[in-house]
Parts: sequence; structure tokens; C-alpha cells
Amino acid sequence: MESQHPSSHDDTCNPGSCRKSHHPEKVKNNLISRLNRIEGQIRGVKKMIDNDIYCDDILNQIAAIQSALNSVGKILLEGHMRSCVVERLQEGDLEVIDELMITIKKLMK
Repeated sequence: MESQHPSSHDDTCNPGSCRKSHHPEKVKNNLISRLNRIEGQIRGVKKMIDNDIYCDDILNQIAAIQSALNSVGKILLEGHMRSCVVERLQEGDLEVIDELMITIKKLMK
């Protein structure tokens, strides 16, 4: 008998999964904008290294990038919990809690 819960390779937030997230357009645009800024910051760090900029300045920029990525993660986690997790719980899928705990542990590393 097939399980109603998808296997671990069918995780909601993994690329290539058959599940889709459903972010409101405003949230999606906000996330894309934040990621574009982070991408620019990373390119800036690469230039700083290439130009032999003082290490402390580079490390401060890396800290800013990590903080920005954490903010993106928090937005995604909140949306995931308010939509995907709630929906799966309403469907009786309690395994979503284990999945969520694994994800939270990864984010807190």
C-alpha cells in the first residue's frame, strides 16, 4: 500500500519537487529583490578579495550578507508555516512537523 505522505525527495521546499509553494506576488517580489541585493553584495565581496581589501572590511560585509540571508529565510519560514504546514496538518499529515523541525535545525546552524 502506498503512503499518502510524500517521500523525503518530494519535499515542498526542495528544487525539482512536485509540490509548489504559493507565495503572494508581493512576497515573491520582496524575496527576489532581497536576493538580488545579496547577489550584488557577494559580487562586491569577490571584488574586495580581488582588490586585497582589508580582511576586517570583508568580514563585516560577509556578516551583512549572512544577516540578509537569515532575513530571507525567516520570511520563507513564516510563509511556509502559515500555508504549507497548516494545510498539511489540516489534511492530517503529522509528518510535516518532523520535516519542519529538520528545516528549522538547518536554518539555526
